[in-house]
Amino acid sequence: MKLFNPVKLFIEHDCISNHASDLCVLGSRAFIVTGRSSASNGSLADVCSVLEAGGIPYAIFNAVEENPSVETCVQAAKESLAFQADFVIGIGGGSPLDAAKAVCVLASDAALDESCMYEKLPGITPLPLAAVPTTCGTGSEVTPNGVLTYHRFHTKSSMPYTVFTAIALVDGKYLAGAPESLLINTSVDALAHLIESYLSAKADSLNRMYSSYGLQLWGILKDTLFAREASEEEGLHITAAMAQQLMLTSTIGGLAISHTGTSLPHAMSYGLTYEKGIPHGKACGIFLAAYMEQYARRNPSDTEDVCFFLGFDSIEEFGQWITDHLGTVSITKAEAAAFAEGLAQNTGKLATFPFALEYADIQEMYTKSLKITE
Repeated sequence: MKLFNPVKLFIEHDCISNHASDLCVLGSRAFIVTGRSSASNGSLADVCSVLEAGGIPYAIFNAVEENPSVETCVQAAKESLAFQADFVIGIGGGSPLDAAKAVCVLASDAALDESCMYEKLPGITPLPLAAVPTTCGTGSEVTPNGVLTYHRFHTKSSMPYTVFTAIALVDGKYLAGAPESLLINTSVDALAHLIESYLSAKADSLNRMYSSYGLQLWGILKDTLFAREASEEEGLHITAAMAQQLMLTSTIGGLAISHTGTSLPHAMSYGLTYEKGIPHGKACGIFLAAYMEQYARRNPSDTEDVCFFLGFDSIEEFGQWITDHLGTVSITKAEAAAFAEGLAQNTGKLATFPFALEYADIQEMYTKSLKITE
């Protein structure tokens, strides 16, 4: 058993201004990586204010798309090199934070190019990274992995480097006014992190401190987050206290998977996101019940724990709750077969499941989770 995470983590209101010195000590020229609207909640303004007060020049790259591509990260790295930045600040959800990790690698040496994102090179020392999450699902601020879109392979995958942030500044106020769909999809991503970590082949009594506590927090939050209807215009109007709890739960989920990694629902989600445009959190969430059913056939006590922490009496009740709130996704029989074959060949992800799976088990997870059409 081991427990390790080198990130200096702060979770509090006005986190950025409270810890300005911790941010500014990372370097002398900052490169900010964010999305077109990721930082419109005041987070970018707060970061810029601190940098300006500290006399640190900065440049902003705000073109990170949802599910960032290798090509976008390469372009951002070129701009970082041109600016001569010596540290990076990622602001936003999982996409900008993961892209920022890739930029830390690519901009660490002007001789690097896109090829290093496909095959790991030795001797790379990434630039220091600060993370400011603005959604409640990714946990990327405390994980070492960066998930990118690889158009060459028509899928998403973790880049071949581990990049821990030097400092993570987590503040629930940046969730204020977030669209309902964003809050729900990202919170379901956090749920997937917690379940997959608790049921991972790498789970142990130490790292389960994170996943068990996070599941209990999520179980409390779900009754408020999913209890009311809201229009796209009005949003959910979550309280400041709830926003902070959502961010805490997300970060705990990140701490959990920083020790175990994600498992099969994440692997299964990537095809739906790339090929069908299903948001990442939803794409993970719809596979959770079928994943738990497979696990329960070998070790029901662990899945009973998960259900108890979340406030459900059974996997069946949990699965119906997921369907009620996330809906269903339709794919063709040919697509289902292709996805199942891809997972069957993904030996790395299959190894995260503590028990051996037959091909029929893999097919069953797809057929139980999706609406299969001709």
